Amino acid sequence: MQHVSGGSPRAWRSASLVAAAAALLALTTACGQDKGDQSPDGQNVGNQAPVKDGADAGDGYGSGNGYGSDTGSAADSAGKAKAAGQLAVWDSKKLGKVVTDSAGFTLYRFDKDTAEPPKSNCDGACEKAWPVVAAKGAQAAPGVDKSLLGEVTRSDGTKQLTIDGWPMYRFAKDAKPGDAKGQGVGGTWYAAAPDGKKAAPGAAGGGADSGSDGYGDADDDADAGGDAAQPADLAGLSTRNDPKLGEIVVDKNGMTVYRFTKDSAWPMKSACTGACLEKWPVVKPVERNDTKGILKKGFVTFDRPDGIKQQTIDCWPLYTFAGDKKPGDTNGQGVGGTWYAAAPNGKPVGATK
Repeated sequence: MQHVSGGSPRAWRSASLVAAAAALLALTTACGQDKGDQSPDGQNVGNQAPVKDGADAGDGYGSGNGYGSDTGSAADSAGKAKAAGQLAVWDSKKLGKVVTDSAGFTLYRFDKDTAEPPKSNCDGACEKAWPVVAAKGAQAAPGVDKSLLGEVTRSDGTKQLTIDGWPMYRFAKDAKPGDAKGQGVGGTWYAAAPDGKKAAPGAAGGGADSGSDGYGDADDDADAGGDAAQPADLAGLSTRNDPKLGEIVVDKNGMTVYRFTKDSAWPMKSACTGACLEKWPVVKPVERNDTKGILKKGFVTFDRPDGIKQQTIDCWPLYTFAGDKKPGDTNGQGVGGTWYAAAPNGKPVGATK
């Protein structure tokens, strides 16, 4: 008896077995490629990497107080207009919807500027405390009217980004994404909403400089922000361009995703169990179509021996860090010389080879 395909039952069964074997081989290959990061039992891979801010390296879990702190600044090149790239909208618990640059730094507007016509009145010492945002390359945040974006020519001839006519700035005291320390400084500086209006009209920040210049010098201790801003409408797993680490993976809440170099990809195995999981919670399974910019090879769910289901990239188990308090934090980077932010391809960013 002939099948529709024209082959015998024996040939059909043989073809099925070959296909199944090929699929298994493909998965095996995908899960066994990254052997350079694989850590055999008992070997502390990457143990020569520096331990961050006194983190406890005894177990590599960061179980001490060594959560670290990112002391970088949005104004490392103060006075130079830096591109904003793809703008985003973050939903701050205190300020409402706030517009940020592609790296997650808050953008501000200045009450002494004008929108009709657009004009910046911040230069000299003011510009050092409030670096201007370059107009070139800026793209509207998803769901925001592109026509609101524009530019104004400053007194030095450079082009500054405007939103609905208002010139945009960063604040030198914002050390990391999610900070909003410029909010209310001098009663004239406010985080910008996606439509260019003030994110929190009339709000004044605790400790803000109330001097007559209203510039809020970089030496001030203004700290009106610092609330746990939450990114809006992120995929289950996506990427963020961190100013120091480059492109790293974040979860649906914008929290940094990490790799543990004591884990292995083939066979999939997690060396983080018990108390370790309190400091390093697993990333729960994510649908393949609920991702953006993530490698799909080896994008499988790891059924851990403890019964917990964990997401992987390239078969490497993924975690977040309890020491990260808000989106943009990377306090887990380098902890114990074994924990590193995950790159989109699943590799540990900055780990010693």
